[in-house]
This record gives sequence, C-alpha cells and structure tokens, in this order.
Amino acid sequence: MSFFFSKKPRKEPTRLFFATDIHGSERTFRKFINAGKFYNVNVIVMGGDIQGKLMIPIIREANGHHRATVQGRVEHLSTEEELKALMGKLDILGFYYKVMEEDEFHAVQADPKAVAELFNELARQKLTNWVSLAEERLNGTGIKCFVTGGNDDEWDVLNVMKKEDAKSFFACENEMVFVDDDHTMISIGLSTPTPWHTPREVPEEELGKLIEEMATKVPDMNKAIFNFHDPPKDSTLDTCPLLDWTKDPPEQIVSGGQPVLHGAGSVVVREAIEKYKPMLGLHGHIHESQSVAKLGRTTCINPGSEYAEGVLRGCLVTFADGEVQGYQMTSG
Repeated sequence: MSFFFSKKPRKEPTRLFFATDIHGSERTFRKFINAGKFYNVNVIVMGGDIQGKLMIPIIREANGHHRATVQGRVEHLSTEEELKALMGKLDILGFYYKVMEEDEFHAVQADPKAVAELFNELARQKLTNWVSLAEERLNGTGIKCFVTGGNDDEWDVLNVMKKEDAKSFFACENEMVFVDDDHTMISIGLSTPTPWHTPREVPEEELGKLIEEMATKVPDMNKAIFNFHDPPKDSTLDTCPLLDWTKDPPEQIVSGGQPVLHGAGSVVVREAIEKYKPMLGLHGHIHESQSVAKLGRTTCINPGSEYAEGVLRGCLVTFADGEVQGYQMTSG
C-alpha cells in the first residue's frame, strides 16, 4: 500500500486596492469604484477625506445668464453649454455647487448658519449618490468596498454611508471588518491637530485610547490591517512643509530659500504599529507624501493624492496568510 503526503493547498492571495483623500472629486471617486474591475482585485478601500472643502454658488442673473466665482476669478456664463462645462470643472475639483437666484444668494450669504446647513446638505446629497453608484457598479462582482472618513469629514455627512441593506459598499469607521476569510481591518479616520482646525481632530492621547480600544477587537494581529487616516510619525509617509501656525492662513517656514520639511504624522499611530505589528498599514492625510515604509514587519502605505486634477493615486497590495506578497503604486 502506498501513502502520499502533500502540503495543505494554499489559498489564493487577496488583492486589495487602496486610495484616499479624494475630497469630493466626482471623477476621482468614479475611478476608485471602477478600479476594482480594472485591477482585478477582491477588495477596494477608501481611507478618508472623502468630503469636499468648498461650496460655489452659481447665480442666475435677470437676463438668464449665470456667474460664479471660482478660485478667485469671476466666470460669466451666457449659454447652457458653458454652465455645464463649469459644473463639470467643479465636480473634478470636488467643489459643491448650487444654482440660485440673486436674492437667495444674498440671503444665504448673510447667514453663516444657513451657509453651513447648505454645505452639509450638498455634501450629504453627493455622498448618498456615491453610495448608490457603488452599490450599482459593484453589484454581482464579489468586490467589497470599505470606506472610512478622515479629519476633513463631518460626522453629520458620513452617517449617510451607513446602509443596513448594503451588499457591496460598507462604512467601516471605528469597526473591525473581515476583508476576506482570514484577514481583518480596523479603521480610524480622526487625526491629530493640524494648522487648519479641521472638523475631526483630537489630541494624541485621545487618538491613542481609540486605537487601543479598536485593537482589542482584532482576533489575530499577524493578519490585521490598520486603516488609520493619520500616518505614523517620521515614517516618510508624513513628510510635508513645516508651517507657521501663528499666521492666517498658515505659511511655509523657509530656511536658506528652501521649505523646511518635517514629519506631520501621529506619534501614537507609530507606537501602535510598533507594538502590535499588524500585517499592513493603510494611511493618507499628507497628500504630497506618497511612500511605502517598513516599520518592523508592517508594510505601511500612503498612495498620496492628486484629486484636484482628477487623478486617482492608489496602491495595489497582494497578501496571503498574514504576509504582504507585493505592492504596486498606481496613478490614472
């Protein structure tokens, strides 16, 4: 009688696509959703700062023409084609907009509360549309889409992402989720303080407590992903110009004619990665700091962001059984 011994069959690797910091850009979000099929991945992850930053009123004038002030320049629109072209431009930039009569514009402009309410209403509307688009495009593909907020996003806006009947699009902030049968991911969108005083900033100590709380939910750190919007301090994922916070707006600090650079990431994020040694760290926040770094066994990634140009920066990551097998930065 003959006996044959063989190794346990290896599972197929999981392919994940990660992008972050799209700040309301319609073109960039659509590219993100389409990236799942394009790159033939199992999972797509959006790492935060999905909400736009500005709202542009488009004023309908008495003669039927329109005008709008965009990036300091007043644009006069005399045809429907010009109006549609402007809307397309604003969609790429990630700016919200609303066509309104002259008297409505002046009424809203005079009421800061009304401005804030309209901004959040437009932000919720766009994000609701994005959730519906993702569910439609990903239906039947088997691709899971996980999305978290960032420091620039409002809770009031992010809450529209939570759908009990979701099939493909999952809001995952402050939750532990399975990205496949073996690997889990915890997600935190808050950041430490910035010169811009964005909506969701907390001190290092508070962020550290939240990380510790989330870490208790992870069943196996060897097969864990830390999807933290704030990158680890001094990791090359967080390098950016040092700013003078006493100026309004903050100004770059220059020495010898060159901007002074520093690591703007989080100390507690770095400490948590070094302590728990997860398989993978997914980060964003610092748009200009596209980089991959190894902190011990952990592969940490910041794909960077060029959302205002309609460019989707991302990173393809392949992993299996708690090991990152490869990664590739993408841009398109």
